[in-house]
Amino acid sequence: MPYEAPKVTVEVDGRRMKLSSLEKVMYPATGTTKAQVIDYYARIAPVILPHLRDRAVTRIRFPHGVGDMQFFEKNIPAGTPSWIRRAGRDPVFPLIDDLAGLTYFANLNSLELHVHQWRYAGDGRDAEALGPDRLVIDLDPGPGTGLAECARVALIVRERLGRIGLETIPVTSGSKGLQLYAVLPGTHTSDEIRDTVQQLAQELTKQHPDLIVWKMAKELRPGKIFLDWSQNVAAKTTVCPYSLRGRQAPTVAAPRSWDEIESGAGGGELVQLTADEVLDRVDRDGDLAAEITG
Repeated sequence: MPYEAPKVTVEVDGRRMKLSSLEKVMYPATGTTKAQVIDYYARIAPVILPHLRDRAVTRIRFPHGVGDMQFFEKNIPAGTPSWIRRAGRDPVFPLIDDLAGLTYFANLNSLELHVHQWRYAGDGRDAEALGPDRLVIDLDPGPGTGLAECARVALIVRERLGRIGLETIPVTSGSKGLQLYAVLPGTHTSDEIRDTVQQLAQELTKQHPDLIVWKMAKELRPGKIFLDWSQNVAAKTTVCPYSLRGRQAPTVAAPRSWDEIESGAGGGELVQLTADEVLDRVDRDGDLAAEITG
């Protein structure tokens, strides 16, 4: 008979659930197990939950860990308990409100959590989608570039958005590049935000043609940073701050200080951060991106 790993029944925030395959290695390069993934999400919950609040969550699931198959999931999966809030009609998204919900989806090997730039009011089929309460610009390094060049572009974008009264918050993505967020009043449509950021990307490409590109075409990207304006499209999602990434090591989408970005742009070391490093930083500094939680 095939071996079946034992399941462990736990109670989280008054919700009983079964956790399975806790010894499964999710990150082979570091030996990080599923139990450690669930522990990370439990410990980071105080700061990640405000970023998830009322936002539809799409997940990237890794059933056998990174380096194996993965799939992107929008709809709430079959068997999800009724206490998990829902929003939308097609697809029906989960809303992750609390540690119990976070633990439930971590147990489904949902390493990556991605969210929209807008929230839902209410829950269920009649939940209302609100206007975007923030914009995001994804800085994606092309071949021959890295976080140092992303940091240089981040300073350029910060200055440009500052001229229209927007304060930006940097987040290294845990993958290759970084994201810049700015808080919005929620009075504009996603299309309006998308068009504005696209125009900004075109403007900065003209001003810095050797460093920035606004078109997605791969042949244009070597040696440059793609300023991805399309993340503001209503249907698009961006990795949530403090989410793990499905990379070789358990790196995290990590809010950063502008001192770190300025140092990286000037030749200092700027690297993606791991789960342990992020937990230590939060213990020391709190949430550097708290402003975008609303």
